[in-house]
Amino acid sequence: MAKKLPRAIRPTTKHAPGTHRAAMADVAAEPEAMRRATAAVRNEPPPQPVASKAEERRSEAVKLIRRYSLFGGVASMVPAPVIDLAAITAVQIQMLRKLSEIYDVPFSENRGKAIVASLVGSMIPGSSGIGAASLLKGMPFLGTLAASVAMPALATGATYTIGMTFLQHFKSGGTLLDFEPPNYHPFIKEAAARTR
Repeated sequence: MAKKLPRAIRPTTKHAPGTHRAAMADVAAEPEAMRRATAAVRNEPPPQPVASKAEERRSEAVKLIRRYSLFGGVASMVPAPVIDLAAITAVQIQMLRKLSEIYDVPFSENRGKAIVASLVGSMIPGSSGIGAASLLKGMPFLGTLAASVAMPALATGATYTIGMTFLQHFKSGGTLLDFEPPNYHPFIKEAAARTR
């Protein structure tokens, strides 16, 4: 004869064989400490932390910035002076468009160009180095050789700095319309120092 449990201890629902996954979906919405406790009671391995939407967005944005930074370095290898600058700017604007998509921020091509230009202007030492390296390509052999060494590193660093600046701006709820480069000057200096 089966012993009947008191009402306070009696299980209220019986789990069918396929309901374990549905129960685990409910557990995923619980706080981390509660999920660990639930796993310990069930003698299961501790669950992996659930990344928040903000963490997922940031992770995706950082991957995108790193990829486009490399594209910026490749674009700087265009052998013609000034055209290489246009190629780098195009890469940076495309990166800005993709970051806008990740953070659901409306993107305007003209506004994007203006912002990239103003940001590059606020990074005067780095941007003047890119311009000088671009002009070196006009000099036969030695200038081209020097530019081909310096330009990819400068373009990669500048693209990374611009990407991280916009990541910070979009993460804080900003849009292209309210972006002010002077407000991010300390952040730009710090990001530029990290790329060196």
